[in-house]
Amino acid sequence: MQIYLAYILVVLIWSTTPLAIQWSSDSVSFIASVTLRMSLALAVALAVLVWLRRGALFTRPGVWKVYLVASLGIFPNMPLVYWSAQFVPSGLMAVIFALSPFVTGLLSMVILRENPFNRLKVLALLIALVGLVIIFRGQLQVDVRSVYGICGLLLSCVLFGTSSVTLKRLNEGTDAFRQTAGALLFSLPGLLLTWWWWDGEWPGPMSERALWALIYLAVCGSVLGFTLFYYVLNHLSPSSVSLITLITPVLALFIGALVAKEQLTASLLVGTMLVIVALLVYLDLKRWLGLKLRFRWVRPTRK
Repeated sequence: MQIYLAYILVVLIWSTTPLAIQWSSDSVSFIASVTLRMSLALAVALAVLVWLRRGALFTRPGVWKVYLVASLGIFPNMPLVYWSAQFVPSGLMAVIFALSPFVTGLLSMVILRENPFNRLKVLALLIALVGLVIIFRGQLQVDVRSVYGICGLLLSCVLFGTSSVTLKRLNEGTDAFRQTAGALLFSLPGLLLTWWWWDGEWPGPMSERALWALIYLAVCGSVLGFTLFYYVLNHLSPSSVSLITLITPVLALFIGALVAKEQLTASLLVGTMLVIVALLVYLDLKRWLGLKLRFRWVRPTRK
């Protein structure tokens, strides 16, 4: 039960990050925003470790490999996503990220020698992809500039999948919170160098909304979100965890409608229903519920 609660919390937290990212970047450049976010997140994570008297990150030989692989999901992945967002609309980004379960599954076959696919799961992923296309069909315009963004996002899917699958192979009982702090620590030099090369200007005064959004992204989106993500990844398959990329775009639209007063459309509702159906098919919820019901009602016979 704790695993599924953590999964739900990751979905809820990461569904709020697109709006928070938009707000946090209204006063500074995107690379300055993400660098500030991860720097603050690392400071919070290290402070918590010291407060809990669990400050040592390198508790066993070779744990640095876990931190290094985990850091790929932050750097170069996140600057790559931010850079790609300049060339493609958010809808096309969501559809491309929906390919993550396919990419993660293929990488699982190569790295873990496990095949997570069957005909039912492939069908479910295709249904979810159709649902996202329906939701974002008005933002699927592709031009010459979009090619750069599409290539960048596809590379991001590969980085995300490679990090998740390799962590599944390397990680042997590493504490999820230490893993978050280690990943932030290993990613920060790359982020700082990228900021210096891309921008190099110290951010000016931030608006109050941007400042609170940055704090939220650092504490909830990064420290709490990454910790829960690594905890879930320790207990579930990478393919199951990659389904988050199907759920968060849809939920993010509903949060945007609630918080930012964005309009809900019929295509959003239809596409959402398809995504929900796809998830039920992927998880084979009917069979799971059937097993639970039979287990609940069948009583052992007396001899």
